[in-house]
Amino acid sequence: MENKFLLKRPIVTEKSTDLGKYGKYTFLVAKELTSSEAKKIVESKYNVKVIKTNVINAKSKVRRLGQSVGEKPGYKKIIVTLQKGQKLDILPQ
Repeated sequence: MENKFLLKRPIVTEKSTDLGKYGKYTFLVAKELTSSEAKKIVESKYNVKVIKTNVINAKSKVRRLGQSVGEKPGYKKIIVTLQKGQKLDILPQ
């Protein structure tokens, strides 16, 4: 699978925006992506030095609406910590 499909999009929420102050940025990624692969992709795509990556796997959850039962899909996200003094321009100002 190509690299452009592994790193899906940055996650822009209030909590992840606050992490931007500390040089940490959150991305939604493909489930098969490993931490070291994610580090290489972010470094090559954004031309920054990644110090640390944290991976969060959210499991799928069962949801129901009346009689119908469905499943909310799970996802995988990474939090990358950049070298001091570097930042990404993915967050709204």
